[in-house]
Amino acid sequence: MASSAQSGGSSGGPAVPTVQRGIIKMVLSGCAIIVRGQPRGGPPPERQINLSNIRAGNLARRAAATQPDAKDTPDEPWAFPAREFLRKKLIGKEVCFTIENKTPQGREYGMIYLGKDTNGENIAESLVAEGLATRREGMRANNPEQNRLSECEEQAKAAKKGMWSEGNGSHTIRDLKYTIENPRHFVDSHHQKPVNAIIEHVRDGSVVRALLLPDYYLVTVMLSGIKCPTFRREADGSETPEPFAAEAKFFTESRLLQRDVQIILESCHNQNILGTILHPNGNITELLLKEGFARCVDWSIAVYTRGAEKLRAAERFAKERRLRIWRDYVAPTANLDQKDKQFVAKVMQVLNADAIVVKLNSGDYKTIHLSSIRPPRLEGENTQDKNKKLRPLYDIPYMFEAREFLRKKLIGKKVNVTVDYIRPASPATETVPAFSERTCATVTIGGIAIKNGKGLHSKKEVPIHRVADISGDTQKAKQFLPFLQRAGRSEAVVEYVFSGSRLKLYLPKETCLITFLLAGIECPRGARNLPGLVQEGEPFSEEATLFTKELVLQREVEVEVESMDKAGNFIGWLHIDGANLSVLLVEHALSKVHFTAERSSYYKSLLSAEEAAKQKKEKVWAHYEEQPVEEVMPVLEEKERSASYKPVFVTEITDDLHFYVQDVETGTQLEKLMENMRNDIASHPPVEGSYAPRRGEFCIAKFVDGEWYRARVEKVESPAKIHVFYIDYGNREVLPSTRLGTLSPAFSTRVLPAQATEYAFAFIQVPQDDDARTDAVDSVVRDIQNTQCLLNVEHLSAGCPHVTLQFADSKGDVGLGLVKEGLVMVEVRKEKQFQKVITEYLNAQESAKSARLNLWRYGDFRADDADEFGYSR
Repeated sequence: MASSAQSGGSSGGPAVPTVQRGIIKMVLSGCAIIVRGQPRGGPPPERQINLSNIRAGNLARRAAATQPDAKDTPDEPWAFPAREFLRKKLIGKEVCFTIENKTPQGREYGMIYLGKDTNGENIAESLVAEGLATRREGMRANNPEQNRLSECEEQAKAAKKGMWSEGNGSHTIRDLKYTIENPRHFVDSHHQKPVNAIIEHVRDGSVVRALLLPDYYLVTVMLSGIKCPTFRREADGSETPEPFAAEAKFFTESRLLQRDVQIILESCHNQNILGTILHPNGNITELLLKEGFARCVDWSIAVYTRGAEKLRAAERFAKERRLRIWRDYVAPTANLDQKDKQFVAKVMQVLNADAIVVKLNSGDYKTIHLSSIRPPRLEGENTQDKNKKLRPLYDIPYMFEAREFLRKKLIGKKVNVTVDYIRPASPATETVPAFSERTCATVTIGGIAIKNGKGLHSKKEVPIHRVADISGDTQKAKQFLPFLQRAGRSEAVVEYVFSGSRLKLYLPKETCLITFLLAGIECPRGARNLPGLVQEGEPFSEEATLFTKELVLQREVEVEVESMDKAGNFIGWLHIDGANLSVLLVEHALSKVHFTAERSSYYKSLLSAEEAAKQKKEKVWAHYEEQPVEEVMPVLEEKERSASYKPVFVTEITDDLHFYVQDVETGTQLEKLMENMRNDIASHPPVEGSYAPRRGEFCIAKFVDGEWYRARVEKVESPAKIHVFYIDYGNREVLPSTRLGTLSPAFSTRVLPAQATEYAFAFIQVPQDDDARTDAVDSVVRDIQNTQCLLNVEHLSAGCPHVTLQFADSKGDVGLGLVKEGLVMVEVRKEKQFQKVITEYLNAQESAKSARLNLWRYGDFRADDADEFGYSR
C-alpha cells in the first residue's frame, strides 16, 4: 500500500509524489472527492481530487441549458450506490492523498488513503472490490497498483458484487424530483414528522439543499426561526460576505454537509421548505444561535415546532457573551434617559392580555408590553382546523377574562411604567413586512404590578364565550333591531373606533357585537377610495376619530338604538358618563348637525352646541368654502431607453428569474387602501364558505401572516385547493376556499389598479439547468428582494417587458452583475441602440469565462462535447 502512494507510474523512476493530508468535505461522485484542510482563523482551503485509473457511474444531471429539447440525464446504474459507499465511509474523516497527474484544465488525479498515511485503506481499490467502479478502459496492468486493481475487479466479478451482479442495475437508479407540484400540501402531508434526508449543499449557514428519502425530492430548506449572515453581491460582480457569513457557512457545512439527518418540514415559501434539521449531535438551528452565528427572525419563528422560547434563549446566551455577530451588542435600554425608563402615562386601550396603549405627557401614544408574562394561548393549536376563523378574544380560554381584568382596572387611569428591556425591530423578509421595536415594561397602579393571571391556572371549567358578530349581517340585524329598540338604553363596551361616528360595540347582556353609527350628526369623512386613487380624508376627520377614541374606547357606555342602514349597521345615540357623544362632537367643532336630528329629542341640544361652535370659528367651522382638491397627475411610464430610471420596490422573484415590482410613487395609495380594506374586513368579516371562487375572479385572500390581501383566482382545483395570485405583491399560494372572500367594489382594481407588475431581465439568458437557474435565482433573491431598486424598460416582448435594474445605492446593474459572476449568459440583440450595453455585457461574460465562474467552471461548455460535463451536442 505504501509503494502505491510513492509510485510515479512508470519504470523510469520519476519524482516520488508528495503525500498530503486533509479532511473529506464532500463526495461529488464515485470517483471525485473534495478535500479540505484544517481551519485556522476561518474556513480552510479545499481542492477536488479525482481517483486515478478507475471509473464510476455518472450521477443524474438536469437538462443542458443550451438545448431546450434535451431531457434530464438520470443516474447511471450503480452511480448512486458508489457515491453513497464513499460518503458513508469518508465524510468528515481524515485521509492522505498523492497527486499523480494534473490536466491542463487543472483537474487533479491521484490516490486517496483512509487515515494519516499510505498504509491505510486504498479507496479506489475498495470501490473496485465492491463492484462499484471499474478500471479505466485501455489501462495496462504494468505496475503493482494497476495489478492490484485488476485483481480486485476479478474478485468482484467472481463474487458477483455490485455492477457484476445479475440484472442491469436499474434498481439503483433514483427517481429524482427537482420540483414539488404543491409545496404546501407536501409539507402538510408529512404532519411534522421527521423525514430522513441527506444534506447535498450548504448555501449559507441557514439555507441548505437536501435530498429527502426515500422518495428522492431535492429541495431547498431554510431553517425556521433564524437567519445567518449571507453573501452580498456587489455592483462589480464580486461577492462580499457579511461579517461571519463564511464562518457560519463552514459551521453548518462541517456538521451537516452530506450527513444523514432528519428534517421536520414546518412550512413553505414557494419551492423553499421551512424546517428544522435534526442530527444525533444536536439541533443546528439552536447551535447556530448559541454560537452567535444567527439571529431570530419573527416571520418564521412562529412555525418552529420545538418552541420559539428555546431559540430566544439561545440568542440571549450569545448576546450576553457578545459572541460573533453580537460582538458590538449593547442592551437596547442601556442608552435610555431616566425619563424614558420610568414615566407616568394614561392608559387608553388594552390590546390583549399582555399589551396596552398609553398616552404620554407629550400627547404621543406608545404601546407597552408587560414583561415576563405570556397571554393565554390555544392549547394544541397545531392540530386546530386551519380553515376555521379564529377570534382570539372569544375563542382562546381566559383571553376575554384577562383583557377584561386589565380593562376594568386600567382604562383611563394613570399608571407608572418602568421599561425593563426593548426588543429590537425585525427587518422585512420574503413573506412579512418589517415590525417596529417592542417596549417591554413593568406597569404598576397604586404600587401593585399588573400581572394577575389566577384564572388561567385555576382548575375550574374553562369558560366558553358564544359571541355572535352581527356586524354587517343585514338579516340578523333586522331580527335584532326591534329587540334593541324596545330595550331603550342598553349597556355596551366600545371594542373599536373606526371613525369619529362609527364604532364597534360589545353588548354583554346580549353577548353580541354590532357596528354602531352615531345619529344626528355629519362627521368629517376619513380617507376614501375613488377610481384610480385613494383620496385623503376630509379636514379634521383624524381629530374626530382621536376625540372619540380617547373618550369612549374600551369604556362602558349606554346606547339607544333608533334604526339601521342597508348594510346592517345600527344607528342611534351613545352616552358616556351621562354625556351624549353626538352632542360632544358638535360642541368641539368636530361634526355638524345632520337634518335627520330634527325628529330627535336631542335636536335642541345639538343646535345649541353647533351655534356655540360656529361662533368660535374653529375646526370644521373655520372655513365655509370647500377646500380645493389637489389634482393627482398621472405618472407616465417611459417606454424608450432612458438614463432616467424610476424607483420601484421588488416584492417577488419567480423560479424562472422574472420578478414583480411595485411603483414607489403609488406606494402610499396602496398602504391606505390596505388599511381601509382591513378596517372594513374587521367590521364586516367574510362568512366562511359563503364565497364560491371562479377562475379569473378578483377576491380577498388570507395570507400566512393572518392579514387579508387582494388576489386573483388562477385555478380552482377543489374547494380545498384554490390557486391564487396576490395582485399587489406578485406571489402565489394554494388556499382552501374558507380563506377567501368577496372583494368589495370599494377596493377593486378600478379604485386602485393591481400594484405588482411582472418584468424580466433584458440582455441575459436564464440557465435551463435547474441547479444553475436556482443559483441565479438565489443570488437575485439575496440581493434585491424586498428592496428598492431603479428600473428602466428596454424592450417589450410577448410575455412581459424586459428591463435593466440598478441597485438604489450603488447604481450597479443587477443583470450585469449576474453575467460577471457567471450565473447567466448574454442574450445578444441586434438593435443599434443596445450595442453599447451588449458590448459591456459580452466583456463581462468573457471575464467570467476566464475566471471559470459558475456556468463556466468547466470552460466554455457550448463548444465542449465531453459527456462528463453533462452537456452533449
